[in-house]
Amino acid sequence: MNAMNIDPALMEIIVCPQCHGDLAPGTGPDGADELVCQGTCGLAYPVRDDIPVLLVDEARRP
Repeated sequence: MNAMNIDPALMEIIVCPQCHGDLAPGTGPDGADELVCQGTCGLAYPVRDDIPVLLVDEARRP
């Protein structure tokens, strides 16, 4: 597993596109990096090549 290398300033401003909750780094069941919503929806967004893919259609359901 590789550690995510996302700019901390970016992490301060991005939010979940579904519910606007905060996002926290996490690891999916397959070991892939992801950003997990800490708000009401709990969606997990993939991170590919250190770029968050903040598309609801690409998110993993909890």
